[in-house]
Amino acid sequence: MEQRSNIVLVGPMGSGKSAVGKQLARDLGLDFVDSDAEIEKRTGVDIAYIFEKEGEAGFRTREREMIAELTKREAIVLATGGGAVLEPDNRRLLTECGTVVYLETTIEQQLERTRHTRHRPLLVDRDPETVLTELMEVRAPLYEEVADITVKTGGRRVGAVVGEIRKALGHDDEAPLK
Repeated sequence: MEQRSNIVLVGPMGSGKSAVGKQLARDLGLDFVDSDAEIEKRTGVDIAYIFEKEGEAGFRTREREMIAELTKREAIVLATGGGAVLEPDNRRLLTECGTVVYLETTIEQQLERTRHTRHRPLLVDRDPETVLTELMEVRAPLYEEVADITVKTGGRRVGAVVGEIRKALGHDDEAPLK
């Protein structure tokens, strides 16, 4: 398989995929793409609305199609939704398209980072701690399965996380990849 220049960020909601991804892409001279943001842009509605109208299954279909499209691109940092790893095809595509970085965080950190948001459909009308714990039990092994690199994000600044990823990638100098 040819060497691909993509970096894929996986991890639970609130792990910092978007914030880390934006800075990492900027630092490395790559384009940043967020799969959830791309779905919202294409549909013209937010993820919560898609969940409300189509359910989680409808959203996962859209997500699978978007990941299939985005993983064909080159020279990107791709932030995925927290549940993207649930689909076997997504896991395969993500691992084939580049280096996968698992942004690992604690339930406590997730609660802190998601407590003021209204756009997390899986947290609506349920106890967030219970939901996050249940999601982590299912998803953590899948994040670990696809990860080439694991970086703990809890209680850390974005720059420190980006620096650790760059070092793990062998790009701890200031030169961009492009």
